[in-house]
Amino acid sequence: MPIRPLANSFYFLASFLRYICFAMKKIDKLILSSFLGPFVLTFLVVVFILLLQNMLKYFDDIIGKDLGWDVIGTLLFYFAVSMTPLALPLAVLLSSLITYGNLGEHFELTAVKSLGISMVRSLAPIFVFTLLITYVAYLANNYMVPKAALETYSLLYDIKQKKPGLDLREGAFYSGIPDISIKVSKKYPDGITLKDVIIYDHRGRNGNKQVTIADSGRMLTIFNERYLKLELFRGYNYEEGSSQDMSGGGNPSDETFSKTKFDKTEIVFDLSSFGLNRTDKKWFASNRIMRNMAELQLDMDSVNKEIKGQQLGIYNMQASFFNFHFKKDSVVMPKELKAFKRSKDSLNNARRKDTTKAAPPLRYELPPSAGLSATRKISVPQTIRPRDIKMSDSLFNWETNGMIITSAINRARMAKSQIQNLNTNIESYRYEYRVFEIQWHKIIANSIACIAMFLIGAPLGAIIKKGGLGVPVLASILFFIIFYILSLMGEKWARSEALPILVGMWMSNAILFAIGLLFLRQARADARLFDADFYNVMIDKLRQRFKLAFKLKSKTA
Repeated sequence: MPIRPLANSFYFLASFLRYICFAMKKIDKLILSSFLGPFVLTFLVVVFILLLQNMLKYFDDIIGKDLGWDVIGTLLFYFAVSMTPLALPLAVLLSSLITYGNLGEHFELTAVKSLGISMVRSLAPIFVFTLLITYVAYLANNYMVPKAALETYSLLYDIKQKKPGLDLREGAFYSGIPDISIKVSKKYPDGITLKDVIIYDHRGRNGNKQVTIADSGRMLTIFNERYLKLELFRGYNYEEGSSQDMSGGGNPSDETFSKTKFDKTEIVFDLSSFGLNRTDKKWFASNRIMRNMAELQLDMDSVNKEIKGQQLGIYNMQASFFNFHFKKDSVVMPKELKAFKRSKDSLNNARRKDTTKAAPPLRYELPPSAGLSATRKISVPQTIRPRDIKMSDSLFNWETNGMIITSAINRARMAKSQIQNLNTNIESYRYEYRVFEIQWHKIIANSIACIAMFLIGAPLGAIIKKGGLGVPVLASILFFIIFYILSLMGEKWARSEALPILVGMWMSNAILFAIGLLFLRQARADARLFDADFYNVMIDKLRQRFKLAFKLKSKTA
């Protein structure tokens, strides 16, 4: 994670906050203080809810793996950071609704307006604070979230690959330890004492020829749970083997059998395969959600070069597959491809000059007996021109032209196959380019959503005039669902090219901005959109108009 941009950003934030604190008036401090408490509380609650909902997806992969609290805590922390892009807009919406709902419910907004302070002016302190939150959201989305996503999903992958914890079940063979099978008939509640233990040792790779049976035993882990120690009591050790010696002598058909009785024995098994092995994070770093805007821009430039390289390959096929084309028959290369070809050729020439020297031209020295003293170059024609074909090789000479026609058909099929492969590669690269560009816009759009949510929440709270966690929570959930659905639909349509990427990624913010400006207009006019009396009056007016219109019709009839 780049340290210098973050340090400069936090220095700018500190300076801006210090300036705002000196410039604020008492009314601004009152409104802002009533907003900060609900914002912090709602942000923590929203992060917890989103974290719980996200962790439920991977509950089956985490449970039963004997993970330490440090691993679980690390996973929860990084998941919580990854939830920040969704949590901040929802927290701004809910807290602004609660703040202005409380102010309207206790007639504090009425007192503010009586002092000559307009509705827009009363929104100014929280709007400035929302701008700061938007900037912090941008920093989090661009720097913290990609780093947290890399740590989260790499750790989650390693957890999925980890074996389940050591869990001996009564009456069933446990084969979690490599080449070892253990069965116990009873496991006591202390988790240590065992009854009727059977152990099959397959480490010799020769079948079930080493068996240990004990009447009881104790199971312990030693050396920081790296080894499993079994203390067995009153049992037998059976071993079956071949009589063939190491030199190859003896009869392989003759088998040996040994039985050893013991009152107490100890067996130690290695549990290193149960550990959490971390994978190198570089294998996950190429994913789009783990890249910041600068890295995404580099990825898009690289993919764009690959697309132009594939397109240039299609135009370069004319020389190899269409030998009889003239200059008038060739397809004109677009200007951007010509510029790309010039830059590519200049780079290749510069590299070639740095690495190798130009090779001397190929010359052929004629012998002195030829009577020529000059040195001549030997040129070989590469293609057969139409005028070189004799008149005897007519189209009706099937024996001569059959091979030519077959060669032309094969060449056409080869050209078609090459063009299809290049077009398939171009489509895959274009899809990858769209994915990176969508993520680039998503980082900014999720940050700007904080402003859109504020423009909805604050005027709507002033209109509702209800504080607490009742109506504000319901309204917040409704608008957040609208925002979430529009974001998903826009991203899906942009990925499938049903909409331009700019329209698809900014559609949700544009719609929410329009709704917020509409609510702001209604709040400035003191509209009572959510009062029952307002709608009762409207219904009574409509009834009176219908009655008047009905009377006029009856009189005219």
